[in-house]
Amino acid sequence: MMNLYMYYLMIIMFIFGSIVFISSRKHLLCTLLSLEFMVLMLFMLLFLYLNFMNYESYFSMFFLTFCVCEGVLGLSILVSMIRTHGNDYFQSFSILQC
Repeated sequence: MMNLYMYYLMIIMFIFGSIVFISSRKHLLCTLLSLEFMVLMLFMLLFLYLNFMNYESYFSMFFLTFCVCEGVLGLSILVSMIRTHGNDYFQSFSILQC
């Protein structure tokens, strides 16, 4: 019964993270943080599911590897954007420029 409450809590937290991801349009850093929060909630849901079904947790290591790669890619885009434009506002650059 406790696992069921944990599932509901993780799903609600994932929904809140997706709401923040959709509503944050000003800073790239806020968008990346909400995206990482959503990935963390997905990892927790996956981990709870694998433990509840008594499966091996090797898939969670692969999932964490891809999550780290996604985080590094987002941070590298943030750093390159700050170096070229001086801030992380979405309004300070045009996407159509190369």
